[in-house]
Amino acid sequence: MMHATIFPAAVRGVDLPVVSVFVAALLVSACGQASDRAEPDAEAATTGRTPQFENEYVQVWKSVIAPNQPLEMHRHDNPRAIIALKGGTLTVVSDAGERRDMTWETGRAYWLDADPPGELHGDVNQGSEPVEVIVVQLKGVGGTPDTP
Repeated sequence: MMHATIFPAAVRGVDLPVVSVFVAALLVSACGQASDRAEPDAEAATTGRTPQFENEYVQVWKSVIAPNQPLEMHRHDNPRAIIALKGGTLTVVSDAGERRDMTWETGRAYWLDADPPGELHGDVNQGSEPVEVIVVQLKGVGGTPDTP
């Protein structure tokens, strides 16, 4: 089983204090909102992305990966931080058929590098509860600028 890398202290020339403050504020805000609402029913959850925020530096979205509703094949040309609002294990399946598990613990943040050039992947939740994460993807770092 492969675990995602925890967010490092410095990231290739990016103004990390600005990104760190933004990520912390986003996590606190999202956690506060989550405690104010009833827990979603696993059956009612729908897989998908909900845009949260975007500027010239980052693109931020919330992803929900419901049980047995995989995300379509996609790629990330830029590195990103993942903040697990509701953790779990996802099986990441590449377009070449390679599989690896990534486990994210609720309330933790992780760092993921840009995907290898030309490689697509899909995310599958084989658990019984939805996995919910906030994705903060940097723009213009480690790949083609401004690519979601």
